[in-house]
Amino acid sequence: MFDFLSGNIVELSDYLFDANKRIYFVYLLSAILLAVPVFIKTSSQFSVVDFWCFLFPKSVYTHQSAKHDYALFFINKLIKSALFPFVVFSMAPIAIAVSSGFESVFGVNPPIEWSSASIIIIFTLLLFVIDDFTRFLLHYLLHKVPMLWEFHKVHHSALVLTPFTIYRSHPIESLLYAFRMAVTQGFVVGLCYYLFGPTLKMYDILGANAFVFLFNIFGSNLRHSHIWLSWGDKIEGWLISPAQHQIHHSDNPKHFDRNFGSALAVWDRLFSCLIKASAVGKITYGISVHHKGHHSLVQIYLEPFKKSIQALFSRRL
Repeated sequence: MFDFLSGNIVELSDYLFDANKRIYFVYLLSAILLAVPVFIKTSSQFSVVDFWCFLFPKSVYTHQSAKHDYALFFINKLIKSALFPFVVFSMAPIAIAVSSGFESVFGVNPPIEWSSASIIIIFTLLLFVIDDFTRFLLHYLLHKVPMLWEFHKVHHSALVLTPFTIYRSHPIESLLYAFRMAVTQGFVVGLCYYLFGPTLKMYDILGANAFVFLFNIFGSNLRHSHIWLSWGDKIEGWLISPAQHQIHHSDNPKHFDRNFGSALAVWDRLFSCLIKASAVGKITYGISVHHKGHHSLVQIYLEPFKKSIQALFSRRL
């Protein structure tokens, strides 16, 4: 048990040094830099102390909701380590099935002979775009399907936002996202294997997909924060800004089911659920001011099962 706990603590600390994790220290530093102009715009003078208080207000980071986020960050890691190995999600069999499927439909063709640089760019771009779309689609379903919403509601029950809120999720939702990732990566690898042959390489920065790295550098950690950073109307028609994701967490019914996208705003435009930061004033976070279903860790883990079963039977009646 001690080895299990200590091993997971070490793995969690490694998140700060892994470019594939949202709280990678480079992404955190870039978020701090992006917060500087926001602070200057809202403050009459600049001081290190005032900026520190702006970044880490006590009312946010010591809030009970934030404390739950910190606990979930650790507990969910233990659950994942204990249970997920029994649920195997692997892209390899999916990639093989996809490649074989294309071969059976279109026949066996020689690989397309493009330059290696072109193939790397296409493969990297496809991984990013299709991954972003499937994230959007699953997120959309998590809101629209009553049973799934009960599990996703855990994330939206946050009353304050910090970079750790990204880890505020129910294990069932985490399983769904793990399955989504396996299917998405398997499909892209299988397609590109069929088109370009077995030599596939992704353009990466410090081990992360180059486009994902850029997304994280440009304020991904401010999406779950109190710092309102908008890209402006033109850019927000194409890319989801931190402010737009904060709107997604608003407890105002006018903002429900808006801005599902992770990086690209085009999916929200296609589904007519995009809202820009300029159209919204001051917001507060949560499901509603009357919601009391996720005020303890026990409720956070057990309430979704109870409510999802109720939602299932209510639809059958």
